[in-house]
Amino acid sequence: MNVEIRHLRALAAIGDEDTITGAAAVLRISQPALSRTLEQLESRVGVRLVERTTRALSLTDAGQRLHERAHQILHQLDDALTEAATGIRPLRIGFAWAALGDRTVPLLRTWREKHPDTPVQVHRGDDPEAALRRGDVDAALLRTEPAPEAGLEVRSLYRERRLVAVPEDDPLAGRSAVRLADLADRPVALCATAATTAGLWPEGARPHTFEVANVDEWLTAIATGDAVGVTAQATEHSHPHPGVRYLPLSDAPPVTVRMAWPRTPTHPATLAFLDHVRDTTGAAGLGA
Repeated sequence: MNVEIRHLRALAAIGDEDTITGAAAVLRISQPALSRTLEQLESRVGVRLVERTTRALSLTDAGQRLHERAHQILHQLDDALTEAATGIRPLRIGFAWAALGDRTVPLLRTWREKHPDTPVQVHRGDDPEAALRRGDVDAALLRTEPAPEAGLEVRSLYRERRLVAVPEDDPLAGRSAVRLADLADRPVALCATAATTAGLWPEGARPHTFEVANVDEWLTAIATGDAVGVTAQATEHSHPHPGVRYLPLSDAPPVTVRMAWPRTPTHPATLAFLDHVRDTTGAAGLGA
């Protein structure tokens, strides 16, 4: 197809920025030049990759798939060039909210002691699974299960209990524990990466829910009294807040913490890191 690196960089930037103007600025080329590059790519691939209207731009399904693969290819190229010049780069681990809670720092410190030549970088993002598919990180710690078609290897590590988060002056804040039914008449803030869905409640007894984008918006909604929230235990350690009280949720199932990585690992230390996580957290017995 004679597709060049500049074509992939163009599609990656367009998908990231959602506008030709923004993508051209990132790439430091003119908008007409970027439009011509996109047209060349679509012609050579033989499918439309971007839908354009006078007001909006969006990737087609084919464009979205190639956008993720373009990121992977570009990361692999950059990694190869970096390794040729300076040696193996750090292992990048993504997470959404709380990494491994109070286990995180001991795990990273013991890794550094045992593997001083392989540093680990942790990256918090709103969607670590998407970052993993793009190649922005080498592995991700997840509290949700990736879709089967995501092309990822996944291992379960351990389970942690669920907590409810309420405003500090809420009538529930003085209790030692809370049940799901206690929240049924409250607005509940949900986030896709927080391992909480309306499906925790039985049909016909579900509360009003609304979605937020990340942990900061979630905490703000709760602290200001707009909602309550349900989360995994590690959030209490990683995100204490003066306006939020965390309480055990006594009748909710636990959350499974997982590690995911591409089926073809993008870093040679990925499986060694998995073994280290399992050894450090005592997770070896949970299974896949």
